[in-house]
Amino acid sequence: MTADRAVVAREVRARYPGTLALDGLSVDVAVGEVVGLIGPDGAGKTTFLRILAGARQIDGGTVTVFGRDLVREWRLLRELRGYVAQGFALYGDLTVGENLAFVATAYGAPAAPESPWGRALLDFCGLTPFRDRLADHLSGGMKKKLAIACGAIHRPRLLILDEPTAGVDPVSRRDIWRALYRARDEGITIVVASAYLDEAERFDRVALLAAGRALAFGSPSALRSAYPYHLREVVLRDRSVPSLREARDQIARDRAIAGVQLFGDRLHVAGYTPESVSAALERLGESVTTDRSEPIVPTIEDVFLASRTL
Repeated sequence: MTADRAVVAREVRARYPGTLALDGLSVDVAVGEVVGLIGPDGAGKTTFLRILAGARQIDGGTVTVFGRDLVREWRLLRELRGYVAQGFALYGDLTVGENLAFVATAYGAPAAPESPWGRALLDFCGLTPFRDRLADHLSGGMKKKLAIACGAIHRPRLLILDEPTAGVDPVSRRDIWRALYRARDEGITIVVASAYLDEAERFDRVALLAAGRALAFGSPSALRSAYPYHLREVVLRDRSVPSLREARDQIARDRAIAGVQLFGDRLHVAGYTPESVSAALERLGESVTTDRSEPIVPTIEDVFLASRTL
């Protein structure tokens, strides 16, 4: 264990009746990082965050938070963590300011929102003009920002957020990320679960999760650099859904191809070598007309899909 690690999880397992939610998950989080856990529903993201927050026990493996064992020293870690769950868990009949004050009192933190930190949170969460509004009268995005402010009101060293941008409009989504970066700049380490692969670029490092395991873990640039295939984007002359699916299925049957995915009205074709992809597309051209075919840099979605097949 090194002093620069906020979280170290090794071979973590967690079970629910009939389900293995985490199957040997190993990740780490450096102090001052914003780390993302990205994956589909059922990947184990929420289970791991609940473990980090002290809301669930592990069934195997080890987790340390700032060098303390999460199981044996959980009481000492209580005030070091802030947790923002998926659902809105605050009080609708209290105002924004009253919710902040209530949570601050529960942690024994200075009075909020009058404290300097409380005012700063209201500011960078965009809540200052709404501090006297009832929480029930906030929009969905505003409720998410209030939840983040409440999760950070006691100035935790580690802030844990479960899909904070799910179901919010693009402007609120941008504002939420802006608030998280401001919290990071104030010295708070952040772990975020997300189902949105397009959010990967916002993290310092990303764990791509599926079936309770990390398929890949690293910075977005490192994940793209480690992509093992040659990738080409193909645009068909006929971009109707039946034609796209027919072309995808035809290419996928080619043994020289590692995988092919539909991305909107185009195909991403992954092969073991540039020559193998070119040959497969030539064979496709005998029955399908293409408008364009060119090498591209893989997206994190390409990386995730490739990781699931390796």
